[in-house]
Amino acid sequence: MASRPRPDRGRLHPVNLILLFDEDFNEHDDAARRACDAGEEFKVELRGRRLDHARDVLRATPGRELLVGRLGGRVGRGVVVSIEPAKLVLRVRLDAEPPPKLPLTLLLSLPRPKTLRRVLQAVATMGVARLVLLNSWRVEKSFWKSPALAPAALRAELLLGLEQGRDTVLPQVDTKRLLVPFARRELDPLAAGTRRLLADPGATTPCPRALAGPITLALGPEGGFIDRELDLFARHAFEPITLGPRPLRVEQAVAALIGRIG
Repeated sequence: MASRPRPDRGRLHPVNLILLFDEDFNEHDDAARRACDAGEEFKVELRGRRLDHARDVLRATPGRELLVGRLGGRVGRGVVVSIEPAKLVLRVRLDAEPPPKLPLTLLLSLPRPKTLRRVLQAVATMGVARLVLLNSWRVEKSFWKSPALAPAALRAELLLGLEQGRDTVLPQVDTKRLLVPFARRELDPLAAGTRRLLADPGATTPCPRALAGPITLALGPEGGFIDRELDLFARHAFEPITLGPRPLRVEQAVAALIGRIG
């Protein structure tokens, strides 16, 4: 009787993407770098969190294919050569482009740190091109002192989002602690050539669907922007829109708005 094939051997796991970084390449391994750039096969060794994830979450075994991508570069497949307690060896070929970014700039009032972490992951997963974290009247001053805003902390959450979204290109993230000077000096140049939308719980116009072309979307804190902030955006040609009568948390509104207009 013929043996039955192993169900997971040589199949692509459907969940996450394993990101590769420049430091994964030995500084003297020019051949691997050239092969990576040319879309040819090369080997890479993974340790730490990615090893744990591949072993414990993806259940990687020798011969299994995993989705792999180089940060800022192409995606492809990695075949598990061996897996040991301290390292995972992959034979990799990167021969496809990552999914395109949404032509969307999200202007977001800085949320509380726990919410910020979820928003960062969602923004990266859903392919937002740029995120600008703003101050507004309802933003607590202590939020700006949070360790969650440290560059390393921001990057860590964005990388988790890329892995979930099978993407390799980080969104651009900026912080603007003074709303009025930002609006006066930078808002019009930033939003030039885009459709300008403002999510406002008090608006009556429904959020449009599946928009074509670049968009700049402003979203306030829970409770929304105060009146003078709404007036500020109106002076810069932002259209007030609503998702309906149900109040949403910031992370829910972000996902709903991106899914609807993207």
